[in-house]
Amino acid sequence: MGNVITGMRMSLDGFINDPGGSVAPLYPDMNELSSIETIQESIRSTGAVVMGRNSFDMASEDYDWSTYEYQVPIIVLTHHPPRLNPKAGPHQTFTFVTDGIESAVAQAKQAAGGKDVAVVPGASTTNQCLQAGLANELHVDVMPVLLGGGLRPFEAPGLDRIKLERIKVIELPSGGVHIGYCVIK
Repeated sequence: MGNVITGMRMSLDGFINDPGGSVAPLYPDMNELSSIETIQESIRSTGAVVMGRNSFDMASEDYDWSTYEYQVPIIVLTHHPPRLNPKAGPHQTFTFVTDGIESAVAQAKQAAGGKDVAVVPGASTTNQCLQAGLANELHVDVMPVLLGGGLRPFEAPGLDRIKLERIKVIELPSGGVHIGYCVIK
């Protein structure tokens, strides 16, 4: 059975977007992103993706999901499914789950067929996954930028009780650092 891996990219001062809500300062070169080995390994080992509704909504209604790096089943955690079905790639399905993170991860594990489940960046979804004890690994990319404000992850009740063990540190071409942690259960 694969691992449930969550994480995100953040600024050195601990924000996952800037004060205006943009993630652009954290992704200075989107073309470089697809060539990073940690991303390539994640794409190869992932059998399903869980994302929150905010992450899903970052793509416009006419976004062509066949260009998304994960061509696997995508489980979207939401209170309200969208009115239109997204334009999926040939190996993608979309399932909109309204009954909580436990259900979303369980459905993703089943869809992943023994491969990993990637919980894509989003503070709320990541926090819920960690609070529920569902994550096996936490991956954080720390980028060499100071945003001075925005959304901070890891500010949910109970997260201070989670123990982490560092399993890898990789220098990124952009000057950032990728840090992988095992979540000790």
